[in-house]
Amino acid sequence: MNFCFTEDQLAFRDSVSRLLMTEAAPEVLREIWETDAGRSPELRAKIAAQGLTALSVPEDEGGLGLGDIDWALLTQELGYYAIADSLADTAYVAAGLLAGLPEDHPLRGRWLPCIADGSCRIAVGHPVNPWVADARRADLLLLPHATPQGLELHALAPEQVQVEPLASVDASRRLAQVRWEPGAGTRVLDGCQGQRLWDEALERGALNVSGQLIGLAQRMLDLGVDYAAQRKQFGRPIGSFQAVKHHLADVVTKIEFAKPVLYRAVCALERGEPQTALRVSHAKLACADAAWTAARKSIQVHGAMGYTWEVDLQMFMKRAWVLDAAWGDRSFHRARLSERLLAEDAPLGPAATFRFE
Repeated sequence: MNFCFTEDQLAFRDSVSRLLMTEAAPEVLREIWETDAGRSPELRAKIAAQGLTALSVPEDEGGLGLGDIDWALLTQELGYYAIADSLADTAYVAAGLLAGLPEDHPLRGRWLPCIADGSCRIAVGHPVNPWVADARRADLLLLPHATPQGLELHALAPEQVQVEPLASVDASRRLAQVRWEPGAGTRVLDGCQGQRLWDEALERGALNVSGQLIGLAQRMLDLGVDYAAQRKQFGRPIGSFQAVKHHLADVVTKIEFAKPVLYRAVCALERGEPQTALRVSHAKLACADAAWTAARKSIQVHGAMGYTWEVDLQMFMKRAWVLDAAWGDRSFHRARLSERLLAEDAPLGPAATFRFE
């Protein structure tokens, strides 16, 4: 079995990275986040022109028709450059929800082409998230409604909801409390049909966040290494001291151990394996641990100044803090993990790592 990414996947990742390197520098992001909207239509248009927003949209709807594995590398780039998470919420999570509708459904034909060309913003709610990201500026809101049969899928226009903006420690997060009334006019799928799509949305949302957390961890590690090479004490760069090296080496270990867990979970989701939920929760926990370790160790390398607005580290550190609880906090994913590992058919042992289930 070939565990490597294809040349096309790596080339696409590199092209996105080159774009974000020049268009999403930290000083540019600071300017964007200090605006009322907190978003840049110009940056979003450039990302759409690169093909990122069309990645999960079926070819019949103007997209590239690619799968979950292709996002495993790209979400890391979104995290590395601290791009607002609502981009992947629209292009990955919302696109997956809409693509799961019947081919002749009008909602699918209306919105999937808009996702592909980057002309719309879709906010996605879920019971595991107490607040909805980018609800205030969304063109469409996809929201769940719990029933005895399962979670219904509802689609609402901005004028059909009441949005109460909420502050976040991360200036790029535009969260809101959304109040609305479910009805026959907003219902897209009933509970029996909608539950499957919402289950898949949860896994995609968690993997989206997990990939971003790995990217954030790598960026914070790079910032810590750069600072350790420049900052001097006693006439020597602090990076030459063994204690500092150990801090940074701990981060490298966490990142390298979390990446294969993330890739295995993405593979399970794309293949529709029965144990996908277990793999996804494992990935979310491993990636969150890597990001928290990177934030803590990089702060120790930088000293107290790492918290200040002028230092780039604080942007990535705060983002890692808030994404840790997005699409299921640690207690939620630990509970899912323990439930499946203690089951009779738990996939334990080396033979279960990549068996076809």
